[in-house]
Parts: sequence; structure tokens; C-alpha cells
Amino acid sequence: MRLSPPSQDELDPIEIASRDEITALQLDRLKRSLAHAYQNVPLFRERFDAAGVHPDGVNSLEDLANFPFCKKQDLRDNYPFGMFAVPKSDIVRLHASSGTTGRATVVGYTQTDIDNWSNLVARSIRASGGRREHTVHVTYGYGLFTGGLGAHYGAERLGCTVVPMSGGQTERQVQIINDFGADIIMVTPSYMMAIAEEFERQGLDPRKSPLKAGIFGAEPWSEAMRSEIEDRFDIDALDIYGLSEVMGPGVASECIETKDGPGIWEDHFYPEIINPETGEVLPDGEKGELVFTTLTKEAFPVIRYRTGDLSRLLPGTARSMRRMEKITGRTDDMLIIRGVNLFPSQIEELVVQTEGLSAHYVLEVHRDGALDSLTIRVEHALSGAASAPDTAGKLRNRIKGVLGVSAVIDICEPGSIERSLGKAKRVIDHRKA
Repeated sequence: MRLSPPSQDELDPIEIASRDEITALQLDRLKRSLAHAYQNVPLFRERFDAAGVHPDGVNSLEDLANFPFCKKQDLRDNYPFGMFAVPKSDIVRLHASSGTTGRATVVGYTQTDIDNWSNLVARSIRASGGRREHTVHVTYGYGLFTGGLGAHYGAERLGCTVVPMSGGQTERQVQIINDFGADIIMVTPSYMMAIAEEFERQGLDPRKSPLKAGIFGAEPWSEAMRSEIEDRFDIDALDIYGLSEVMGPGVASECIETKDGPGIWEDHFYPEIINPETGEVLPDGEKGELVFTTLTKEAFPVIRYRTGDLSRLLPGTARSMRRMEKITGRTDDMLIIRGVNLFPSQIEELVVQTEGLSAHYVLEVHRDGALDSLTIRVEHALSGAASAPDTAGKLRNRIKGVLGVSAVIDICEPGSIERSLGKAKRVIDHRKA
């Protein structure tokens, strides 16, 4: 039995407020957030002054377009605390990225920030059908990564029973899900597929698990992957969106009534879509790079933060607030193969739809002389690979027909592609080496 949507009485009033009420609240909070950033963060003060803009000159939401962007590199350049807007004594928690590609990006939270974050994740879980009587199995990583603790505090705020499992120990994940009777799992979609395999390895049917819904985030995933997870577990699979620089998980979340893209919690975050090349603000409905301005953050406000995620803004459906199209790629993970632009999620869509293949794959890009070549390593869904040549041919033809790029298909044995405990590594670009 799956979860049911919340009633109107269970929602926060702002979730079903009129657009005029939402935009009026946004403008009031935007003015305060701009002033807070200008007065307390040297980077923003210098950037605003250089651009000839000031918070006092904002009279409409559209005026935000006159302000400069900030990017992840700004956080790295001001490592560790140069972009904090409150004294260190007011910071109650720190989170940070891994820093594997450079200096870590460090974010801080006041107690009010933690309370707001907990409320928004609770709102997100409720939008997914969660209620206080449910048990939430948290498989996002704990520690400096925002996923685990963000999900944990939100589930507790909703009143749920929380199982703080974190990632890894896949065999035990299955045992704890069954023994503790988890109703909801919060996990990356790629690791959910590893959990499905472990159910089957133990001779258990994933469709008979106690799970009723999964809340998936931290990496782009396709509609084909959603269908695969829902069919394999007989659950509702919902998308949650967030990033540590803006808050963490819970910036936006899908509603179980519609599952048509994450609704943005616009009372706390103001979204824009821009042309990633020119920085021009695009109208709702057009695809581009997602940009966020925080409206209530105390410790770490960000103004026009370029996320690198590609999406578009859409009208609200289950809630009054606008939706964002499900993230299918990032500006920095787009591959250009012999003049063709493609994203890993486009390959994933075709892999998952090809009978006989699993959802575990990796893309390897090489340069042969002056030309690029793409190899797709993907696991056979079954232990025997007798039909591998035929299956490879089908996938190769579909990729050529749909995406317009030629690829070498390497179908390998189940379990041969490394399983990720968090975000899956989908691309190995040997050209960068």
C-alpha cells in the first residue's frame, strides 16, 4: 500500500497561497537578504559596488537581474569562513564539500538556519506522503556532506521515526529495512539499484519490502530510472533537490500527487533561469542554468548563485509555488563527442529502456588522434551474457538514432562496474588525463 498525499489542512499556508502573496513575501525577504549580504560579506559589498547596484535600489523582483552572480569558485577563494555573514560564535554547524577537485566549499548555519532547513525537509517529506507515524530509513551519507543530517533533522521535525543508517553495508541495509519496517527511504537513485540487487541476491523480492516511497536526490536521474525503481520495489519514487551552497536537500521537492518535477520552496529561495553563456535571464519555460538567491539564510546568504544545473521553471501544480524541471544534466558534465552535445542522463534513459541491461553503466571518453570516441560499459541484467552482441547492437543503434553519436558498447558481467555508496561516477574522461 503506497502513501497518500497530505490534505490541505496539513500544508503550510504559504504552500497554497496566491502568487501575489508569494511574490510580495519574496520581495520583502529579498530586500532584507541583499542588505544582510551587503553589510556583512565583503565579497558581496565589493561586487555590488563595482556593478553600481545597492539593496536600497530594489523595488521589484526583476531588479535582482542587475546584481552580479556568485559561483562555487568564490567559496573556494574565500575558504574557509570568508563568506559568512555572522560571527563565528553564532555558527552552530559547519558542512563542507569533499574538496576532491580543489579547496572544499564550506557552509555554516545559525540555529535559525538549522530550524528553517529542518522545517523545509519536513515539508518535503510530507509532500512525498510522509507523516509522523512513518519510519524513514536515511541512507544518505552523514558527516560533512549535507545529505544525511539534512534528511535526518527534517524527518525528526515531521515526527517520524528515523533510522540513521548512512551509506554502505548494503547487506545490512536490506536487513534493517525489513526488520525495522521502513516506510520511506532517502537515498541516491544509483545506490537504490545496488540495494535492489542485494534484495535479489538474498532471495528476497524487493516488491514485498515494507517500503512505500523513496525520496531520491544528490545526482541527476532519468524518468526511465524512476520507472525502473518503482517497478522493482512497487513504491513511489520522488525527486528531492538541494545543494549545500544554497542549504542542502530540501530546496525543492516533488509532490506525490503529481510527480512532475520538484516544487521550489519559493518562500525561502528565489529561482532564476539564465542563458549559461550570456547570463541573460530567461522567461519561465525556457531551459538554461538554474540560479538561486537565498531569502532567509543568516550565516551564509548567497546572491544569484550559479548552480551549474540545467532546468527550466514551470507553473505550480500541486502547490502554488513554481516547479523546476527534473535535473537531467549540469553545465560541467556535458560531453561533446565529435560535435554532438550529450549528457549522461540521456545515455541512462536509453540504457534502462533496453531489455537485458541493468542500470549500472559508465561512460569512457578517449581521443584517437584528432577525434573523440565514446565507450559505454554497461552490465548485463542476467548472469549469462549469451545475447550480449544482439543487445549491444540494439543499444548502439538507439544511441545513434536518438542522440546522433556513435559509441562502442561493452556489455560486461553483473557486478563488474563499481557500486557507489553515494553519488555515482558516470564519466571517465581520459582526454583530461
